[in-house]
Amino acid sequence: MDITDVRAHHIRIPYDSGVASFRQGASAITALDMVLVEVSTDAGLTGWGDAFAYVCPRTTRSAVEEMIAPQARGLKVPDAAGIPAMMEQIQRNLHLFGRYGITMFAISGLDIALWDLAAKIEGVPVHRLLGETRRTAIPAYASLLRIGSPDNIAAECRKALALGYSAIKLHETTAPAVFAAREAIGPAIPLMVDMNCPLTAAQAIAFATTCRDARPMFLEEPVWPPEDFAALAEVRRKGGLDIAAGENACTDYQFRQMMKAGAVSHAQPSVIKVGGITEFLKVAALADRLGVKIGPHSPYFGPGLLATLHLLATRDDGLVEMFYLKREACLWGGRADVDATGHVAVPTGPGLGYEPDRGVMERYRVA
Repeated sequence: MDITDVRAHHIRIPYDSGVASFRQGASAITALDMVLVEVSTDAGLTGWGDAFAYVCPRTTRSAVEEMIAPQARGLKVPDAAGIPAMMEQIQRNLHLFGRYGITMFAISGLDIALWDLAAKIEGVPVHRLLGETRRTAIPAYASLLRIGSPDNIAAECRKALALGYSAIKLHETTAPAVFAAREAIGPAIPLMVDMNCPLTAAQAIAFATTCRDARPMFLEEPVWPPEDFAALAEVRRKGGLDIAAGENACTDYQFRQMMKAGAVSHAQPSVIKVGGITEFLKVAALADRLGVKIGPHSPYFGPGLLATLHLLATRDDGLVEMFYLKREACLWGGRADVDATGHVAVPTGPGLGYEPDRGVMERYRVA
């Protein structure tokens, strides 16, 4: 079976986040941009991938079309055992464009689509190709966007718990915000704090010390720049809290640097940024050997979300991250949503399990 084409689809679905906001600089982001990667074959089977594109959809789409598609067209569709070698060769072919960022986002999209195809050829869900199935539903946590007001944070936390979520993550940078959330959810609910890289090591240590009594499960990316693993390790040693990072890291090589530095207690590979399912598996194996927990970065709504569910189905631990917002439409007909118990069901159909709704794709397509 040969790959006949690789296409990138830019989809933009508006959402309502209520009192919260998602910003890029001074601009508010009011829609979910996705770049879906469609891999077609001469046998009529189609594989679907996902390339990170929150605020760079045109750039990511161009990377898929100009760098990835010419690499993949005409190649044989590999089986699961053959995907890593094929992806390494493509990484080698494209290394002069950079090993991180947009290049790896585009590579991630192709990799996920190849796993989707490999599983479809075998007639099994992706997680059956990855190992023993340990979970059929994954507990989800509500990933709140930036709110700011402690009162509003408390109210949104209570709403999320009422919807069934069993854990909360904030995107806040002030101690009053953290304590407001803890007071609202009580002592037993896990609370995470994602800071998005604003502080020096000294500032992060002071912040961790201030927030210690609120008992966050971890501080996520407290330090700028995110690849300053020595600074993260210092915060972890001196701040008294666990540290999570990794959504901005690509390849298992960079994660090895992070873990060997003692920078993190929780590694957060993002399947649509790190290099796809193939690199995620390498990172997870490394983390398991080194005693680091895996907490995937996954606030996505395309094939990357489905891929994350399959990866977590083979593990006993790990929550799936779900953006806490109301989107206008869903590619999966609501089948990948959080249920009343706070879980997301692992798809059981062949490949990633679901085919994206073509009607939704056409309605929200950006030309």
